[in-house]
Amino acid sequence: MHAQFEKTLARLNTPPKIQDYLDSMQYNKGETAYSAFKAFSLKKAHCLEGALIAAAALEKHGFPPLLVDLIAVRDEDHIIVPFQLYGKWGSIAKSNFSGLRYREPVFSSIRELVLSYFDHYYNFKKRKTLRYYSEPLDLNKTGLDWKYSEKPLHKISDLLAEQPRFKTISAKTEKVLRKADERIFKAGLVGRLK
Repeated sequence: MHAQFEKTLARLNTPPKIQDYLDSMQYNKGETAYSAFKAFSLKKAHCLEGALIAAAALEKHGFPPLLVDLIAVRDEDHIIVPFQLYGKWGSIAKSNFSGLRYREPVFSSIRELVLSYFDHYYNFKKRKTLRYYSEPLDLNKTGLDWKYSEKPLHKISDLLAEQPRFKTISAKTEKVLRKADERIFKAGLVGRLK
């Protein structure tokens, strides 16, 4: 089975191919923290597990395996996998919400990349909830077997929580935010598993 996993990673040789693969997987609604291989084997993943698969595929093709935690208030956090091409940043992500997935590599910084998620990051009350993001975590510096572990990898969430974090907006700006537009809200739910 490891051979099949490695073969799949070899085939996923561009960020768009990786995103297409993640989009084809069933969304895992469980409170699990599977390794990249285990999520691949089960053919389902949530944002952390999808991020580990994406990081494994990127690493196979010479990219550093990075994770960035998008941190929300009154909402769930979300994990993206940033990558850099031709000096610009893009990202791969597994999400049950259509607006929180792939970003083209057109952003000059991680901050710009993160802010591209802002208008699409809202809760069911339509409030925009993205407030912080973490410094990128290099999975190869964690000491964890994030690719093949059979044990749950909740430690990755802990490590992300320990990373330096940066604000997306000021307290003054937060007071004047408008709710998500009804059309963006509905578009974000397209294809969502209930």
